[in-house]
Amino acid sequence: MSLTLVPMTDDQFAPLRVGLEQAYAEDLAGARGLSPEAARAESLAQIDRDLPDGVATPGVLLRMALVDGEEVGWIWTTLPDADRPTMAWIHNIEVHPAHRGHGHARRMIQLAEAELARLGVGQLGLNVFGHNTVAIRLYDSLGFQVTSQHMVKPLPPS
Repeated sequence: MSLTLVPMTDDQFAPLRVGLEQAYAEDLAGARGLSPEAARAESLAQIDRDLPDGVATPGVLLRMALVDGEEVGWIWTTLPDADRPTMAWIHNIEVHPAHRGHGHARRMIQLAEAELARLGVGQLGLNVFGHNTVAIRLYDSLGFQVTSQHMVKPLPPS
């Protein structure tokens, strides 16, 4: 049972994008206190900006994760650019619910790291929402280090 990453096609990305837009909007609403409508608009705007040409967007690596030919998840990374000149970035990693708990996310990141290293990239970054403790533990175990933190404290009404 060996996991491999293969380039994603437009046909594969179309249904995944719908789930990505929704999940990101939910995370934005919770993390930033946005209304569902505002979070949805922000999610759509960011994805449109980051993936203007879908899977053909220059500098974007969209990869499907397969185990014995079966799709188990996907990962979206970008190569260094003007905003991050020395660092690739993981925008999204997802293991489909039926395949979680088998180490697939760890292997997906390791394979993405190897591909990026072959391309001469020296650093890989990501953002993780504070409530995602499972992902935080995974990233910690893979050697990612916190470089900044946003913190929020609710204030009682006066």
